[in-house]
Amino acid sequence: MKILVAEDDAVSRLILEKALQGWGHSVTSCESGKAAWGLYQAGEFRVVISDWMMPEMDGPELCRKIRSLERSDYTYIILLTAKTGKENFMEGMESGADDYLTKPFDADELKIRLKVAERILSLHADVETLRTFLPICAWCRKIRNDRQLWQTAEEYLQTHAEVDFSHSICPECAEKQKAQLVEKKR
Repeated sequence: MKILVAEDDAVSRLILEKALQGWGHSVTSCESGKAAWGLYQAGEFRVVISDWMMPEMDGPELCRKIRSLERSDYTYIILLTAKTGKENFMEGMESGADDYLTKPFDADELKIRLKVAERILSLHADVETLRTFLPICAWCRKIRNDRQLWQTAEEYLQTHAEVDFSHSICPECAEKQKAQLVEKKR
């Protein structure tokens, strides 16, 4: 997996980086939330592991910024912090983190949590794929909407894609219609 690490302590960052690389992950690391935000916007990271307390931008603020973006791919965020207690846990999760680990991190625990991240990211990708499928009637070409009602393609697209239609006739259909009119006149 492609992982972004934001950790201001150089020793902790190096230990984390080496562990992740040892497990086969591609790692980009930086020393601040602000640097992580710039890297995140420029790249495609599946997982972000961020320290809570960093200069310029802390971990929870980085979480909020990541969640504010409209991206089709989901990013799994783990906050890594020395802060403990329910109040801090709640604050971290409410900022948009998916998981929370206390320092010093336990390598086995982090490895298992990354496996959970992989499962969740895989499930999210499956859901996104399913969202692109439209149930369409093979006979009349109506589309089944989210409420299990059948609509014409025009109705469905107007409510889901905010488009308007101007009606026209393609050359192939125009020829068929002309042929039918000629046939009726005989």
